[in-house]
Amino acid sequence: MSPSMSDDEAPPTPLEQLRTMAAVETMLTEDLRHIEVYTMDGLLSLFWHGPPEAERVVIACGGAMGGVLGPADALYQDLGVALAEMGIGLIRVGYRVPNDTEKCVHDLVAAADLATRSGGTRFITMGHSFGGAPALQAAVILQEHCAGVITLATQSAGCEPAEDLASRTPVILFHGDKDEILPLQASELVRMVIGGGELVALSGVGHLLAEAATEIRSRLIDWIPEKFEEHAT
Repeated sequence: MSPSMSDDEAPPTPLEQLRTMAAVETMLTEDLRHIEVYTMDGLLSLFWHGPPEAERVVIACGGAMGGVLGPADALYQDLGVALAEMGIGLIRVGYRVPNDTEKCVHDLVAAADLATRSGGTRFITMGHSFGGAPALQAAVILQEHCAGVITLATQSAGCEPAEDLASRTPVILFHGDKDEILPLQASELVRMVIGGGELVALSGVGHLLAEAATEIRSRLIDWIPEKFEEHAT
């Protein structure tokens, strides 16, 4: 019979639960680290912009096929550079297993866990398409540490665990009315499920949001620091 866990022994954290075999990291630029975490379930890639000791960190994820640049002509890369100048971190998450909601949620929470080890205390999650569901579910897990959620042309499937999330966490949902993969109604349904949030309907814009690249960047460069500030007070 195996010994039971003692009362004062903490359960493994999300990062520890990855079953990591090895990890390697390198500095790509002065403000960008690339971390590869080799696990029993695949390779988790993290591109971490900004100071590693940043208290405020955005966790960004892609769609069902993965990817780390983001929609709207590499939105995540550009936001990472811009936010780093404000002292805000941004981690672009390359899933271990794209399109596996449970594992992708774990990847986001593990990235947040990693950030807490060097100073991170408040987070905003962000996801495109399929990634909207992991972003919302991760926000539920992060609880009071989550300052906001950003969805970009999100699907509605997998968002049910975030029921009524908007009653306690700011959420902004961007969606084009010419989305050829997921209709605008998907974000409308998510907004109903989470109990509110700001829905930004983008006229003439498709699933990759390229037509609204400038508008989305402009909104988020203001929205992200604003929500972190509101969360702090």
